[in-house]
Amino acid sequence: MLNKSTSRTAHTTNTGAQEAQQVKGPLDGVRVLDLSRILAGPTCTQLLGDYGADIVKVERPGAGDDTRKWGPPFVKDAQGTDTGESAYYLCANRNKRSIAVDIASAEGAQTIAKLATKCDIFVENFKLGGLKKFGLDYQSLKEQNPALIYCSITGFGQTGPHAALPGYDLMAQGFGGIMSLTGAPDGEPMKAGVGIADVMCGMYATTAILAALRHRDLTGEGQHIDIALVDTQIAWLINEGTNYLMSDQLPKRRGNQHPNIVPYQVFETKDGHVIIAVGNDSQFARFCAILERRDLAESKTYSTNQARIENRDALIEQLHPEILKFTKNELLRTMEQSNVPCGPIHNLQEVFDSEQVAARQMRISMPHSSAGSGEVELIGNPVKFSNTPVTYNKPPPLCGEHNSEVLEEWLGDDKQE
Repeated sequence: MLNKSTSRTAHTTNTGAQEAQQVKGPLDGVRVLDLSRILAGPTCTQLLGDYGADIVKVERPGAGDDTRKWGPPFVKDAQGTDTGESAYYLCANRNKRSIAVDIASAEGAQTIAKLATKCDIFVENFKLGGLKKFGLDYQSLKEQNPALIYCSITGFGQTGPHAALPGYDLMAQGFGGIMSLTGAPDGEPMKAGVGIADVMCGMYATTAILAALRHRDLTGEGQHIDIALVDTQIAWLINEGTNYLMSDQLPKRRGNQHPNIVPYQVFETKDGHVIIAVGNDSQFARFCAILERRDLAESKTYSTNQARIENRDALIEQLHPEILKFTKNELLRTMEQSNVPCGPIHNLQEVFDSEQVAARQMRISMPHSSAGSGEVELIGNPVKFSNTPVTYNKPPPLCGEHNSEVLEEWLGDDKQE
């Protein structure tokens, strides 16, 4: 059944780019029906929404996306009380409208099927075959809309012995091998600090959808996109994956060290840690000059990157005490002056307070009706188009907020009563 809800007026961002909001995005006019939740699917559809597509998020009445409750922190109202809208949910759901529909009911499934005839793209992340019983699988929907681009995101894909298993970011990182590469050499396998398997799967899904959209525009033919968390995680093993395929040697966990470049890691200084990323032999010579250890660069044991890899432990043992003679700022300043790659390790306050983040508009504010302050802080989109800039026209919606609005626009006289 359809959950009735009162729409609120859509707001725009106050990031200072109001003039850009009159510019149509590159995906203006593209309609997306989003039956995904958690992170991979919502990351994909938020990107499409940032690029101008009309995203309608379908949620469970009374509950909505699971991540709405994944807090704290939560948005707080004017009295400082948690509203139940989590920061996690906000991170991947701007530029969308929400309708609350019970797809398990005949009426609700029929409503979604009708909406699917009016859209270009359908995104879902149900378990294998989960939507077939409602008549919302690709084979059913393409009969009424052959041009439909239907993207299914699952843990292991639509085929293979694990296809029916549920998919979660941590499980994908474990099965796909990235955890075996991450962490201290003598520690336990370690996941990344954020749900990177989910996020990268959403990115791959976005590029696949855009490619399918190009094909549809040329031929009128839609298609089914089958994309899996584990497949995409394996794809971004990148050099470590091909290192193994080339050598049949299992890579070792090296903490912050690089498997193919030395020294390329984190080092301790007098007052904290810095990143040193020496990428070639000339940079290594300049680095040794900074440390007043030119003998290291002149030694055949360390003069080339291949030699440094072979003698990694001995070299790092000699570098550590020399680097400890510097403060963070002293070393970073000196290395920058000598054109040797280096960098700080920021905490999130330092990240979001930095002038670089402000210049690149990577921290934005959007109005939100539930927030006592009237707005919420979000992370900006990193893509900078020259002619069709990203705009932030819709804050993350309340569950079912746009039922009447969407049905009127998309279905008109055929809308459900």
